[in-house]
Parts: sequence; C-alpha cells; structure tokens
Amino acid sequence: MPERDKNNNIEEQVEQSTGVIYSDKVNREERQAEEEIMPEQPAAMSLIGHLEELRRRIIIMAAAIVACSLICYFYAADITALITVSAGKLYYLNPAEAFFTYLKVSFFAGFLLALPIVMYQLWAFIMPAMTNNERTAGVFLVPASLILFFAGLLFSYYLVLPAGVKFFMGFATESLQPMFSIGQYLSFVISFLLPFGFIFELPLFILVMAKVGIINSAFLTEKRKIVLVMAFVIGALISPTPDVFSQTMVAVPMIVLYEISLLLVKYVLRK
Repeated sequence: MPERDKNNNIEEQVEQSTGVIYSDKVNREERQAEEEIMPEQPAAMSLIGHLEELRRRIIIMAAAIVACSLICYFYAADITALITVSAGKLYYLNPAEAFFTYLKVSFFAGFLLALPIVMYQLWAFIMPAMTNNERTAGVFLVPASLILFFAGLLFSYYLVLPAGVKFFMGFATESLQPMFSIGQYLSFVISFLLPFGFIFELPLFILVMAKVGIINSAFLTEKRKIVLVMAFVIGALISPTPDVFSQTMVAVPMIVLYEISLLLVKYVLRK
C-alpha cells in the first residue's frame, strides 16, 4: 500500500508539473501571437529628441538655402536683368554696391528656389503630432500654399510692379530725370513682391477657417465693410512707399481675393 500511494503521488506530481509546463507554453505562444498581430508602437520622443530633430531639419533648410543661393549667384546678372526690366537703365553709386546687390539677388532667388524644401522640412517636423485627418488636409494645404505664394509673386511682377514703376517715373520732367540706384531699386522690388505672396494666401486661410467651422459665409458678408477699410490700412503698412497709389495696389487685390473666398465658402465649400 505505501508503495502504491507513493507511485500515485509521483504520478500526480508529474501530471501537475506537466500541466504547468503546458500552461506556460500556451501562455508564451499566446503572447507571441499577440506580439506578432499588434504592431510595435513607436516610443514617445523626449524633449531632447525633438530638439535634436528640429536642429537637424534647420540645418537641412539652411543648407538648401545656401546651396540654391550659390547656384543662383552664377546667374545673378541674368536674374538682376530680369528684375530690373521695368526700370530700364540703372546705376550703382559706390564700387561695392553692384557686388552686394548680386549677393542680395542670389539669396532672394535662392530662398525662393529652396522654399519647397523648407516647407517640407517644417511639415515633416510637425506631422507626427497630427491626426490622420490633419495629415490628409496638410497634403493639400502645403502644396496649395506654395502655389498661391508664387502666384502672388508672379501677379505682382507682371502687373503691379510695372504699373508702380511707370507711375513713379511719370513725375519726371526735363529738369528732373529718374536715376535709380541698383541697390535701392532691388530693395523696392523685393518689398513690392513679397507682400503679394502673403496676400494671395488669404483664400486658403479663409477656407481653412470655414472648413473647421470658425467662420461662415454670413460672417464674411457681415464683415465686408470692415475688410474694405482694413485692406487699405494693411496696404499702408506693408507697401514700400507711403503714397496712395501703392496702398491701393496692395488693397485692391486683397479685397478681390476676399470676395473670391466668400464665393468659394458660400457656393463650393457648402457642397
């Protein structure tokens, strides 16, 4: 009898140990299957990691601007001739003015050439913090903002700038002849072009505000008179000269873009 009890105890211990081993094996297999099914979640980046990534992207943006500026420097004379075509013959008043003007032209053109890279780096930095809907919207907004910005530059270059130069040269007389300095004229052109690049972002800004429900067509219609006044105030602030003509040249496109945005919100976005 004792031997039989002893054998039974041994068999029970073996069965229990076997059950434990089997249970552990099943648990391990289940955990392994869950790990294979569930994708590995990326670890949250620390503040130092965000700063290092920002630093890396700033270096890429700066390198892109420098590289594009160096490329544009070899074509600085052609770019300068393209910019100054509305003014005709120009002069430089000191020996270094032409050289520094070429540097300014190269940097300005290089920045515009590198702008898509700059925008992409900024977008890639903030994209991980966005939701899927925000990322989808950003795929449309980033290219649209670039297109509108360059459209504003082209509008100013081909329509507004020639009219402005012609208006100011209209004050010339036999005893008062215009003689533009290349450096001052370039500063005038840049200060005339850039505001239109940002003004043309107005429809995109209004559409985004309307899409998220902050404003609607009724609100835009109600604020039309205020926008009319604010357009001339903004024109006075950002125009390169304080005369009424420059203010009007800035304010009128802003008002037209506002009206276009109102129509888009009222008839297109509503659908």
